[in-house]
Amino acid sequence: MSFEARGRMSLDDFRHEALSETSSTNSECLARARAGDRGLLWVTAERQTGGRGRRGRPWISERGNLYASLLLIDPAPMERLGSLPLAIAVAVHQAIRQVLPPQAERLEVKWPNDILIGRKKTCGILVEGESLPDGRHALVIGIGINVSVMPDNPLYPVTCIREQGSAVSPEELFAHLFASMAQVLGAWDRGRGIREITARWREVACGIGEKITVNLPDRSISGHFAGIDDNGLLMLDTGAGRMMTIAAGDVFFG
Repeated sequence: MSFEARGRMSLDDFRHEALSETSSTNSECLARARAGDRGLLWVTAERQTGGRGRRGRPWISERGNLYASLLLIDPAPMERLGSLPLAIAVAVHQAIRQVLPPQAERLEVKWPNDILIGRKKTCGILVEGESLPDGRHALVIGIGINVSVMPDNPLYPVTCIREQGSAVSPEELFAHLFASMAQVLGAWDRGRGIREITARWREVACGIGEKITVNLPDRSISGHFAGIDDNGLLMLDTGAGRMMTIAAGDVFFG
């Protein structure tokens, strides 16, 4: 059954399989899709031996953190999928916010879907898709959250939830994520709810109005972060009244 055919979702529509160890929860979900899984399946693992981030970067995956992937089948028409990363970020932000103590540093989202605490990265999100032989389209949302372990990362400052004064376990955090993702995907409504999602994203956005550099595959562009447009694209004010929209890139502040 496709995502469309389900209509409005509830928590009961989602399933969860917990593994002790796997190469990658994303790879596990894609394998299930190829085998005919109907989607709305969460796979979590205590440890990954081959976790990966964006652009093929390795994602250190020792025990103590949350490694989770959600398989969706035909989640939206292709032209609406561009807003999905914003919805994912809103759901993850909502889940982490529920476990942080009041004294924790500020929790924000860096475009499009990095979760920062005190401007330090605490979560990585990798969305991967694949067309299946039977005509369905599988999309996997991979989420890695630093709960108690902080990998060394020369690209970004990093933190973990434990460092912020929370004693939450990966299992407890996943319970919050399980609920928040169902709620936010329902609001996203196969991309039809993009206005609600972009409004919620702007409320928790990091660095609007600040100077940023966006690294693209072939060049870097600097300017001021003017927010996102109604389709979720980054708006970069490059000066002299010129506004550039960017669909994908790595953002650095300052």
